Amino acid sequence: MSRQQGHKGKGKPFGKRKDGRKRFSKENNAPVKKKAPQKSSNPDQIRLNKYIANSGICSRREADDHIAIGLVTVNGKVVTEMGYKVKLDDDVRYDGRRINPEKKAYILLNKPKGFATTTSETKGRTVMDLVANATNANIKPIGRLGRNSVGLLLFTNDEEIVKKFTNSNTGVARLFHIELDKNLKYEDLKTIKEGFKIQGKEISVEEISYIEGAGKKEIGLKIKNTGNTIIRTIFEHFNYNIIKIDCSAIGHLTKKDIPRGHWKHLTEQEINTLKML
Repeated sequence: MSRQQGHKGKGKPFGKRKDGRKRFSKENNAPVKKKAPQKSSNPDQIRLNKYIANSGICSRREADDHIAIGLVTVNGKVVTEMGYKVKLDDDVRYDGRRINPEKKAYILLNKPKGFATTTSETKGRTVMDLVANATNANIKPIGRLGRNSVGLLLFTNDEEIVKKFTNSNTGVARLFHIELDKNLKYEDLKTIKEGFKIQGKEISVEEISYIEGAGKKEIGLKIKNTGNTIIRTIFEHFNYNIIKIDCSAIGHLTKKDIPRGHWKHLTEQEINTLKML
């Protein structure tokens, strides 16, 4: 039997083995093709259409249509390129509204003393250290509490909720328990309640009153402003020093069942109520 007959049905040779004999493909009498090297992908980037679809706006196919007609911007520039890749922290907007591909997260922290309200890693201990294990989402605190202030602080990656809180006209009220270095005079309390100006800027609060059962150094203050700087500004204007600031409620959210230094995920009902405020 000839060499050619001996290999009948095994296909054509396409190479030699180490022992010098020729190698044949096992299927379809065709040589085995070498796989092309795969291009390495950046795990920090995803396709723009997937980013949009993950945000809940629409499907990937529909996202391609929206991209093609110029409805999508990335970091302020219109992108119409198919397959364009973005990073999770890029500013991606659909029809002018910023979108986020992460699942929405809502974390309520009862902040203790000694932690700065910042996302910076150069400020020592921060509130981000306290909620580090709460979620993988890129959450940020809404507003701030001073390093030595305590109480409730809300974290989220929901841009609509952030806008709701920071809107000066329709913001969400927060209730503070404030301790002063001396009794608050009734005439000062009345002036704060009625509204006044500091350097031409109108200052208004939702409510202010003495804490029932406590001395007149302890005040309850409800205000929509998201920072506590304004609180210090108010009382310093009337020559009072603040000893303690404790945020005891944010809208309908309270510290019930959240010990100091602990956090919780908002329930579906709490989230829905927050969106309706």
